[in-house]
Amino acid sequence: MRDRGAPRVTQGRRARLGPVVTELWPYIWPSERADLRLRIFISLGLLIIAKLTTVAVPFAYKWATDALVALRNGHAPASALAGPVALTFLYGGLRILMAGLTQGRDAVFADVAMNAVRRLAVDVFIHLHALSMRFHLERKTGALTRVLERGRDAIETLTRMVMMNALPTALEFALILGVMLFHFDWRYAAITLATIVAYLAYTRLATNWRIGIRRSMNESDSDANSKAIDSLLNYETVKYFTAEQRESERYDRSMARYERNSVKSYVSLAALNFGQAFIFTLGMVSLMALSVAGIRSGRNSVGDFVMLNAMMIQLYQPLNYMGLLYREVKQATIDIDMMFEILKQPNEIAESPHAPPLRVTEGVLRFENVHFAYDPARPILRGIDFEVPAGHTLAIVGASGAGKSTISRLVFRFFDPQQGRILIDGQDISRVSLHSLRAALGMVPQDNVLFNDTIRYNILYGRPDASEAEMREAAALAQIDKFVESAPGGYDAQVGERGLKLSGGEKQRVAIARTLLKAPPVLVLDEATSALDTVTEREIQGALDEAARGRTTIVIAHRLSTIVHADEILVLDKGRVIERGDHESLLVADGTYAALWRRQLREQEEAAASPQPDAPAPPSPEDEAVRTDRDEALLRESEL
Repeated sequence: MRDRGAPRVTQGRRARLGPVVTELWPYIWPSERADLRLRIFISLGLLIIAKLTTVAVPFAYKWATDALVALRNGHAPASALAGPVALTFLYGGLRILMAGLTQGRDAVFADVAMNAVRRLAVDVFIHLHALSMRFHLERKTGALTRVLERGRDAIETLTRMVMMNALPTALEFALILGVMLFHFDWRYAAITLATIVAYLAYTRLATNWRIGIRRSMNESDSDANSKAIDSLLNYETVKYFTAEQRESERYDRSMARYERNSVKSYVSLAALNFGQAFIFTLGMVSLMALSVAGIRSGRNSVGDFVMLNAMMIQLYQPLNYMGLLYREVKQATIDIDMMFEILKQPNEIAESPHAPPLRVTEGVLRFENVHFAYDPARPILRGIDFEVPAGHTLAIVGASGAGKSTISRLVFRFFDPQQGRILIDGQDISRVSLHSLRAALGMVPQDNVLFNDTIRYNILYGRPDASEAEMREAAALAQIDKFVESAPGGYDAQVGERGLKLSGGEKQRVAIARTLLKAPPVLVLDEATSALDTVTEREIQGALDEAARGRTTIVIAHRLSTIVHADEILVLDKGRVIERGDHESLLVADGTYAALWRRQLREQEEAAASPQPDAPAPPSPEDEAVRTDRDEALLRESEL
């Protein structure tokens, strides 16, 4: 079964270099950056000069060798020693110049490559945020981040290797073949060409064999990485169920697959490297043997022999580079194609290019005959109609799966209904800009996951440009100011991964402060206290009432005691509104709501009457709250 977190490109798709380079070209050749285009020309110039210098180096070596042989054989006076010394320094100078030009090229081109990396990575990151919730629900975050990570590395690989090295390396091959043909004869050129062709052909065949192995290795790496992230993000759940051994075994199975594929990759690499070395050595020895025959017949000098050796050794570097180029480009093409596949993913929730901003004058929210289904075979909402007047509170209750949270997702337009309309002040939210819509909405969900940063950062996330005084006022309204001021570090205290250094009530208060600072005209409270204990719920409820004051509010509730003061209550069942009215009228109607109310009252009474006979009397809610806050404060001191 295919891992839904894995990118689609890994299945039945063969990425090709041409289309990938075409899509990547605007990032490498940015039309708005003349300075980067100039750097490309300078880099190419430096590289071509470096290749010409590279071909000249063996000649300096040959001239120095021939001069020394002549000196040794007495064909030159002893005073002529300065010539070989000068040629030796010329040889060294050319090698230094070659290295300087190559490094200078890399330094000049670095801005071009890293600008392409940054721009494409940011575009993919922005697009990931723009994609619908459905896209993210169907994929694993860990696998997506690995695609982004590999894609960044692949862009750098492709820009540096292909755009700046492939063509000049081909030029170096042509120059060396020209030297072999005109300085020696056609036999030398033929052997050199045969060596190059055989080397590249073997590299291509072996690399194609290795591509499948590398792909399997990368997929097993992504699988292991996503399992590790998933397990660590659910650290508490693992502890609740004492599942450390189970998680370790699950991770070990993934790592075992990665191990097997990695071993295959290394073995195949060893076979590739040995075959390349064999082909090249055979070609080099053939040329040197031909040169020995030439020296014996007087056609060549000893300098020619050492020049051939030096030139072939220099040829080995670009040849080996071409092998690396082919391998890396094939993999980089796949990795970059994965990134472009993400960019090509259509956004299910699209807006018109000229969509007007939402203008909220009163904040009247209306659902008109809304039908919705995540899967056509399983309808969630079936003809929902309601209106929340400006400044009023509408509560929605019902069994799990009745469609309560789906309503909040539709209000934020994470999904669009298949039928019907949602309006704010008479404006269809599907026809206004998404930014303006979500800017007008506030949300306090059941599980508030905070950023791994400071309390200040998390509160200011609601409105980053808010002043210090506004931020502290929001914290006070959310009833978290006293805790923050007493905590080590105050507002600059770190909240930890997902806010785990804070208690559930404190995280909820930070989330409420964040929403209060945003000051949205329409507020959604999606079971904002259902995960909290009764004492904390009572404390938080005051902050929630403050957040809802003067705002159009939808409260999705599990505990009915939190919505008794709502202006209207809707009771959902299987996607339909089966009852509506205020708390008192629904109790008088003695229907589903009244049954739910009686059941919750009975559960509370049973819980209150459940202490053991010999156990001490339970503390009052006030004493319990004091004890809980004191214990949590001590715990936070040790953690923060």
